[in-house]
Parts: sequence; C-alpha cells; structure tokens
Amino acid sequence: MVAELNILTEWIPEQMQPGTVFVLENAGEVGKNEDPYWAVLACPECGTLGLITKRQIVGLIAVICGSDICAAQFFIRENSIEVRKPS
Repeated sequence: MVAELNILTEWIPEQMQPGTVFVLENAGEVGKNEDPYWAVLACPECGTLGLITKRQIVGLIAVICGSDICAAQFFIRENSIEVRKPS
C-alpha cells in the first residue's frame, strides 16, 4: 500500500495510480447533504477508483476499497494513508 496521496489537478484517468486523488469540480454538490462526494480516489492498495466523501477526505471516516479483490481499509490523514487497525 502506498503511504502518501498524490493530488491530480486535471482529470486524466491514465494517471490515476494507487494513492492518486482528483477533487471533483462539483465537490460537495453530489451525494448526501450531510456528507457529499468530494473526490475520486485510486485505492492505495489495488488502484480501484472510487468516490470518497468530505468526511473521508478529512479523516473522520475510514475509506474501504470497493473492489471485489481488495479489502483495504484506511484513513486519510492530511496527505498520507493510515491503515485502519482491527477493532
């Protein structure tokens, strides 16, 4: 798993390597009002793309990979990845 995030300023899907984030142009306008979608994240473990919410990008809620083959769970802490510890 990569340890740090890489921020893209333009949507270039070919550059979405594991740990890459692209902040949506309409960040905060789509999804649930209390926790809208904020960015696209390539899972730092497998590279699967998924939407993440405002609470996930600021580290309040864990991110769980949506891939059928990856079980990565982690928190975003500033620009780094912190693996979620088992409870």
